Amino acid sequence: MYKFRPILKSTIWGGEKIAPYKQIATDQRQIGESWELSGVAGNESVVAEGPDAGMTLPELIARDGAALLGRANAERFGAEFPLLIKFIDARQDLSIQVHPDDRLAAERHRSKGKTEMWYVVAADEGAHLRSGFAKRVTPAEYEASVADNTITDLLADYAIAPGDVFFLPAGRIHAICTGCFVAEIQQTSDITYRIYDYGRTGADGKPRELHTELAREAIDYAVLPDYRTRYEAAKDREVELVSCPYFTTSLLDLSAEKEMDLSALDSFLVAICMEGRGTIADDRGGVLPIHQGETVLVPASVGALHLRPEGGMKLLTSCIR
Repeated sequence: MYKFRPILKSTIWGGEKIAPYKQIATDQRQIGESWELSGVAGNESVVAEGPDAGMTLPELIARDGAALLGRANAERFGAEFPLLIKFIDARQDLSIQVHPDDRLAAERHRSKGKTEMWYVVAADEGAHLRSGFAKRVTPAEYEASVADNTITDLLADYAIAPGDVFFLPAGRIHAICTGCFVAEIQQTSDITYRIYDYGRTGADGKPRELHTELAREAIDYAVLPDYRTRYEAAKDREVELVSCPYFTTSLLDLSAEKEMDLSALDSFLVAICMEGRGTIADDRGGVLPIHQGETVLVPASVGALHLRPEGGMKLLTSCIR
């Protein structure tokens, strides 16, 4: 099992919640993102402790292959780690954006698409986010709304609270807004089409680049009655939140010790501690403490876990089924 050094990214819209939440000391300010687990080129996660400290995630995959990823994942993704795990803290509205699906991303960028999900960690008073269209919109109406600064009027807007979940398949227009602090689980891809940025300028004083035309073909214009993922919270049992071809994510809210049988799972497991603390022990003798804000990667070769909360521990787990 592995812990990794967080990759902290300061942004023009970043806040000050991530470092205290993760219980780390840093002089860095306006941290908008903490990349918890990444194989993205130039942003590779590095093992934080233990005999493999200093190794990058791609180096672990090159050495261990299917023992780390799982046989099916190794065949499907090769040497690439298929998920990117982040915390995001928005002091200001993020741009309205969309991500292409696998077909379009491969055609345009020789890349994977980006399907993702958000789990709300914390929300300031009045915090909200946008996901999907609130009404039927044509591509021409979409472009006109960007031009006349009315696109926010077309989007479904949600007041949020801790524990809320939103699933964002590639093609769904969306925006994280002021006061949102979320955990994000996504396909490994950094392809984003920025649609609208409220007229802001970047660090160079120039308006940030928009991708209105590229986004036009990437957007899914379907309208749904509700874009929030509904689930029934429960203590001491796995509650599935999202299941899609790219990841399956569940919530474990533990007040007592729990065994997890992974013998039939042909995949790595990512465990993200959302609240509390405890220990994770595997069937190979490994034991790791974990606390709020930390992420552990469990190799596919692990057959069982013993989870032991200290007072209480809430975990998000994600794998590929």
